[in-house]
Amino acid sequence: MTHPQYQAPGVPGAASEPPLWAPYYGAPFKVAIQRFFKKYATFHGRASRSEYWWWALVSVLVSFVINIISGAGAAATTDLTTGTGGAGSMFGIILGFLWFAATIVPSLALVVRRLHDVNLSGWFLLVVLVPFLGAIALIVMMILPSNPAGQRYDRPEGQPVGY
Repeated sequence: MTHPQYQAPGVPGAASEPPLWAPYYGAPFKVAIQRFFKKYATFHGRASRSEYWWWALVSVLVSFVINIISGAGAAATTDLTTGTGGAGSMFGIILGFLWFAATIVPSLALVVRRLHDVNLSGWFLLVVLVPFLGAIALIVMMILPSNPAGQRYDRPEGQPVGY
């Protein structure tokens, strides 16, 4: 389902992708991932549930694959006399670090935009610092439906920061 505000010009009923500054409700998988990287360090605006959860799925799957590679590499190159991992283990650690470094900023930005979509301050992200319960609270906030009052966090192109 696309947002009714974003319709293709001149074609009744034909939907088009919303502008990058706006949330894309019902975003398809490929578009959600593209928007994640296009909005790399954008902490203003909003993100729909589909934008958030498609990225969460990709992130979990890639992390799972990296862990398998790391574990398989460690098992294949472990020195049985010392119990230390070798080159395969190091490759997995480096790969995991590169994935983390490449995705930490856009992931935090996406969470902040998702919080904005439910009309919460991005500072609620800090609730994750509360052991165990903080992560559960953040997941609940990510599940909440969009709140129209969250539009106050939008910043259309060309608008200054304090508009």
